[in-house]
Amino acid sequence: MSKSAAVIGAGFGGLALAIRLQSAGIRTVLLEKRERPGGRAYVYEQDGFTFDAGPTVVTAPNAIDELFALSGRATGDYVDLLPVDPFYRLVWPDGVTLEYNADADAVSSAIARISPRDVDGYRRFLKFSEAVFRAGYLELGTVPFQSFWSMMRVAPQLIRLRSDRSVYSVVSDYMQDPHLRQAFSFQSLLIGGNPFHVSSIYALIHALERQWGVRFPRGGTGALVRALVRLFQDLGGEVRLGCPVQEIRVRNGRATEVATADGRSVVVDAVASNADVVHTYQNLLAATDRGRAVARSLTRKRFSNSLFVVYFGLRRQYPEIAHHTVLFGPRYRELLDDIFDRGVLPEDFSLYLHNPSRTDPSLAPPGQAGFYALAPVPNLGKAPIDWSVMGPKYRDRILDALEKHTLPGLRANLVTSRIFTPADFASELNAHLGSAFSLEPLLTQSAFFRVHNRDDRIHNLYFVGAGTHPGAGIPGVIGSAKATAGLMLADLLRGRGAG
Repeated sequence: MSKSAAVIGAGFGGLALAIRLQSAGIRTVLLEKRERPGGRAYVYEQDGFTFDAGPTVVTAPNAIDELFALSGRATGDYVDLLPVDPFYRLVWPDGVTLEYNADADAVSSAIARISPRDVDGYRRFLKFSEAVFRAGYLELGTVPFQSFWSMMRVAPQLIRLRSDRSVYSVVSDYMQDPHLRQAFSFQSLLIGGNPFHVSSIYALIHALERQWGVRFPRGGTGALVRALVRLFQDLGGEVRLGCPVQEIRVRNGRATEVATADGRSVVVDAVASNADVVHTYQNLLAATDRGRAVARSLTRKRFSNSLFVVYFGLRRQYPEIAHHTVLFGPRYRELLDDIFDRGVLPEDFSLYLHNPSRTDPSLAPPGQAGFYALAPVPNLGKAPIDWSVMGPKYRDRILDALEKHTLPGLRANLVTSRIFTPADFASELNAHLGSAFSLEPLLTQSAFFRVHNRDDRIHNLYFVGAGTHPGAGIPGVIGSAKATAGLMLADLLRGRGAG
């Protein structure tokens, strides 16, 4: 008799895991709380505009290709991943700008216009980033760390790569100009890591982007989600939307069934959660000693920042604005200290501005453009802000700043807007403290020290997504699916996962 599994949560991690299981012949049901799949990659349609909730920076398309190749299919038959060039345009308040892509010579020339003395430093940093990429992503990114000794075996390699130092500290060894130090350290913010806290292993992101480029799906990130759902269903998988999970039932140390809010339950041989890790232990496993104990332990850890996002549609286009623009504020370290440590909602902000109409005009009505602006903010544990009051005020501050410095005429051309706040991360995504990226990716909360891909006590309970190894971001959660699928398939095939 074939084995069965339930995957809780249809974000990228849950979808990737479900595809891997179904491709291997495991009867898999995917249970999603919301009326649409995607998790953090949700889609809003409003007044003729299509807004991706995020993420919007698609890297490591090879990991996506691998999901389709498992069953002899091709990504291009399901979705078109368009190249984005430049990867980013970086803009500072003093007028300095930097664009970069995979062309090291072009990036070196751009750096020379800012700080000629740092060109050689960039070249040396690139070699460091590539070394970390080979070790941290290619070799370790899809390896589950289930034991302390599995971590110790790679410790010498991590020490050699200076993983005990922060990204910013290592970047500063190679480049002196403050703009460039920001330019090559901010990427860790894309996975919820403060560049001044997070391990230098995350310098691999620069090499990762260069290796396969930055892509954007035609039709938006939601088109990629729909493609993965269709692939899963083509393989025979079952998707249940609008189906919140209420409980993972455990009997004799094994997960036996998943109970949903509609009064039904799914009896399976194995359960995997792509839901928030605290939510899973604290709520879905609340009836178990294991759930309560792990929840207490997890809530003592450090969680990532949250995000404030403004989605807005304009009745004109701004073709001069890059697809991905990072608008640095007047402060860098001090701003991040406010967000990550002091729990202060600062008066100033740095913004990521997303202009998908630059790449795909179909996401807005003809001649119009849809944007979103994203600002890192403290999570609800750091700053228990009433976002029902602050949200509209913060939206207006951001829109006013964009009109003044980046998008002239924004207010006169504003058609529609909406916001997503830390409170929405908590309520819509069950994210602990409204954190946008789960556990903060500190060295002491990475690999073995993160939530394990398989629970240590409930041996047929597994985890995938931002809270487990290797962490947040599309490459991270798809990588976690590969690590978790390896464990699940091995267990199910030898009977360990059988209920």
